[in-house]
Amino acid sequence: MASRTKAIIQDDSPANGAPTQLNHQEVGARIREARKARGLTLQELSERSGVALSTISKAERGDIALTYEKFAGLAQALGLEFEQLLGRRRTPDAGPVQPISPTFTPSGGQVIYDTPNYEYGMLADALTGKRMLPMRAHIRARSVDDFPDYIRHPGEEFVFVLCGEIELRFENGDAFRLTPGDSLYFDSAVGHVYLSVSKEDAEILACCTGTDVRELGDVI
Repeated sequence: MASRTKAIIQDDSPANGAPTQLNHQEVGARIREARKARGLTLQELSERSGVALSTISKAERGDIALTYEKFAGLAQALGLEFEQLLGRRRTPDAGPVQPISPTFTPSGGQVIYDTPNYEYGMLADALTGKRMLPMRAHIRARSVDDFPDYIRHPGEEFVFVLCGEIELRFENGDAFRLTPGDSLYFDSAVGHVYLSVSKEDAEILACCTGTDVRELGDVI
């Protein structure tokens, strides 16, 4: 267990280490508040993010769960870090990038966001100015047909399988089957999807990198 010192940033997790579950209405309200604070219409945000206007409208009302890549695309278009919309922090702007300090997230203390194919557990969401986006993910998808398209984003990606088995498929035809303890590092600009292939849904630790987390548009 990590010990606490004054140099460590504490995620604002519940005392019992329980995960924080974000509901779709809360996430939608954050998107709407950020859009209006920047004086953007739904159409303007759609054009900037590449996300359909109808999708943004439904998301703002809390009617749908956004896929990860659409959600990250909106954060990019709004000039925010991903966690400012999907983490515990509610600050409207990231502000100046601060020196990196050790950031502790207790076991089970991550922020959870659900999509049809993945459940994301965001790690170190209290830290601003990150060059990496770490997360623990529960993989529900079982077929490439579960996705409208392969996922692509600038940068590099690392995945480590915690439990279950996954198949990581690429648009160029490559496919890798990973079991617990296996890992893969790859160019995330190549279209890819994660699939669970074990009886139980798999869990992974993933980390995405880019020039800046704010520049990550489509992530796993």
